[in-house]
Amino acid sequence: MKARRVKKLDPDGPLTENAARIVRVRLDELRSFAPKALERDQVRPRHDMRIAAKRLRYVLEATEFCFGRSAQVARRRARDLQEILGELHDCDEMLPRAERHIVQLRAADAVAVRERAGDADDLDPGLAARAPHRTSYRGIEMLIVYTQARREVLFERFRSFWAEQERAGTWQRLERAAQRRLDEARERRRAAKRAARAQRALEAAEHQRREAASRAAAAAAELREAIGSSREGPRPGPVATPDGPRRNPDGSPPATER
Repeated sequence: MKARRVKKLDPDGPLTENAARIVRVRLDELRSFAPKALERDQVRPRHDMRIAAKRLRYVLEATEFCFGRSAQVARRRARDLQEILGELHDCDEMLPRAERHIVQLRAADAVAVRERAGDADDLDPGLAARAPHRTSYRGIEMLIVYTQARREVLFERFRSFWAEQERAGTWQRLERAAQRRLDEARERRRAAKRAARAQRALEAAEHQRREAASRAAAAAAELREAIGSSREGPRPGPVATPDGPRRNPDGSPPATER
């Protein structure tokens, strides 16, 4: 079974966030097989579920410290599930192999008995009693009986185990723990963006402050220069009036006439 692709992994990102993304996908993958795997005749979904349990277990063995106790419990339950499904899978594999082997023995014995009959017009029943593999059938049939019975026991154990984990919330707690880590990572990114915006605003305000201070300094220098120029300029001399001697602009006589 090909593993589901985990999206948005960042090799340069924090371990906890990447681990949370992987755990969520592997957990969802595991649980997706449950509806069909719980049906008695669905062999392939149980096999795929066992592989998914193994993948989840391996991820948690490396990253469970990121999620706390919920991950420790889920790792152990994934291991238990993997073992139950593994034994059940062995039974599912053994039964058709044993039945195929009986078919092969029957075919081989039929050929042997026919050869022993030679050119006879009919087959002597006693020849069948001396078939080469006559003592093997009973043992293989008993193996099939045992395997079928054990398969039923293991299947019921699997169903009970899965129901117990659902009642205990084993997978739900792990899912919530992984989601919390993703929420925390998302909030950290948002806080970092807010901090970056605030830093840019602060830098812009500081730039504006420096420009305003520069303009204020230039204006102050210009004002000082203007005031200095007005104080140091030439004073107007006395002027003559139509009806009398020259007078200063303020009406006072020139200094030479005082």
